[in-house]
Order: sequence, then structure tokens, then C-alpha cells
Amino acid sequence: MSGSNVPPFVWAVLGIAIFGVSSAGAIFTHVDEIPPLLRASWRLQLTALLLAPLAVWQWISTEQVIKKRVLEPKNLNILIGSGFFLALHFGFWVTSLDHTSLTHSLLFVTAHPLVILVGMFFFVRKPSRMELMGGIAAFTGAGISLLDAGDVQGGHSVTFFGDQLAFFGAVFVVGYIVCGRILREWMPLFVYAFPVTLIGGLLLIPASWMLESNFSSLGAFGYFTHSTIWWFLLLAFIAGILGHTGLNYCLKYVSPLLISISVTLEPVIGSIIGWLFFSTGVPGLWTWVGGPILMLGIVSIIYGEHLSNQTAFHRAEVQGENE
Repeated sequence: MSGSNVPPFVWAVLGIAIFGVSSAGAIFTHVDEIPPLLRASWRLQLTALLLAPLAVWQWISTEQVIKKRVLEPKNLNILIGSGFFLALHFGFWVTSLDHTSLTHSLLFVTAHPLVILVGMFFFVRKPSRMELMGGIAAFTGAGISLLDAGDVQGGHSVTFFGDQLAFFGAVFVVGYIVCGRILREWMPLFVYAFPVTLIGGLLLIPASWMLESNFSSLGAFGYFTHSTIWWFLLLAFIAGILGHTGLNYCLKYVSPLLISISVTLEPVIGSIIGWLFFSTGVPGLWTWVGGPILMLGIVSIIYGEHLSNQTAFHRAEVQGENE
């Protein structure tokens, strides 16, 4: 669908969704009295609770042939794998927020197109010139940003360790994206999102129990009685429902390319939200220099992949016509 044919309300939904997704990091830093793995688990658990009635409604109205396909062992295994990767993504990313600045965490966790580019180079095809230049720019921007190591921003120091954790979050979200691309071609949105989110939240419970000393005093489902419940509900609703579900809804009307490029704004919008409402501080000089280069590189990778896919599709069409 061309931009001129997109209903005006879709642009409002897209704006709200980008804001919702971008707000998560700032809110997570605000509730840092909860250990990070448990923090991530509570967020996913509450999102799953909000998704549950929507999933039941969608399941009831789903055709029987789709229900049977959902319950096939192969597809159930992919659902579990998606939840596993989602748990790893949130676990590493939320932990990174305790070990580096909000801006650095958001910059590195949104660098998953760079991970996809490297994986594609080794297993699929050589990158195009635009993708290669984007990758070089992204690595250069990341390296420049790391020169801010030790800079204190809003009570958190920039550290290489924290940035590494955020980047691991980007690595594991690729697995979640791959699983989603396989299943979302035919599986209804909420039927997919509810079990994956629930699995991710539940898998983080034993991880928190094993690795976080104050797990026992808080409990796996301690958000029901904890004073931070409203912040976690806000996370679940704004970032989970309005954010991620809103982006999925917009895919019906706008191209995945536009969605992907819009999401690269998360470090900018998230940093502004954190600075305005949660005193997360202003990025250091080298982050101001390297961050935009990193983001420009990511956009170049996304757009370069889009052009490569279009070229491959066109060649396949021409080949089909000639046969």
C-alpha cells in the first residue's frame, strides 16, 4: 500500500507504537530496585496476562485448519524457541541497563540488523555495497561511542561490559525475529504473541532464582503486592501492547522497511524520555559523535537488504517468465 493510501489513523498508531517501544528502557531503569532478570520476567508475565483474553478471543474465531497447524509438534517447537530467544533478549538487555547508560544500552540493543548482516555474510550471501558500507559505518560508530567508557550519565557509568550485554540482547532478538517470520506468515497475531511472551516470562523465573540473591524475598509473582506494580503494568501496556502490538498492526498498512527504520529511532526517543522524566542524564561527547554514525549504518543495512531482496525477487520473476 502506498503512503498516500494509508489511513491517517495508522500514522497515529505508528507514532504511539514507536513511543511505546522506546519508553521501555527508561521505565526499566526507574524500577531498578528489582533485580534485572526478575524485572524482565515481571514485565513479560504482565504483558502475557494482558494478551491472554485477546488470544482466547482470536483462538475461538480461528479456522480449525489453522488450530491444527498451530498444535503440530514442529510449530510448537518454534513457538517454544521464540519464547526462549525472547527470554534471552530481555535478560541480557535489562541487565545491561544496570551496567551502562540508557543511551548506550538502547544503541547496542537495536543493532540487530548488524548481527543479521554478519550472519547473512557467513551463511546466505555476500552483502551488497550499501549493506557493506552500512556495516562499516555501524562498527565505526559503535567504536567511537565506546570512547565514552567511564562517563557517568544519570547515575550510570558507560561500561564496555554493559554495552556487551546490550549487544548480546541484539544477538538473541534475531532468533526471536526469525521464529516470528516463520510463524507469523500464517499464525494469528495474539495466538502467537501470548504463548511466546508467557514462555519468555516463565523461563526467566528459574534464571532469576539461580543468579539473583534477593529473588526469594520478592518472589516469582511478587509484582501483585509490590509497590512497583503500576510501573510494570505501564511497561506491559505501553511498551508491550501499544508498542509491539501496534507495530504488528501497522504492518497491515505500511511496509516492513518503514517499520524497521522507524524502530531505529528508539535510542533517540528513549534517551529523551529518560532525560525528561527519569533523570537518566545526557550522553557524552563521543556518544553524540558515534551514536548517529551507528544509527545511520543500521538504516543503511536495513535499506540495502530491502533493495537486495527486491532485486532477487525481480530476477526470480524474470526467470519464471523465461522458463
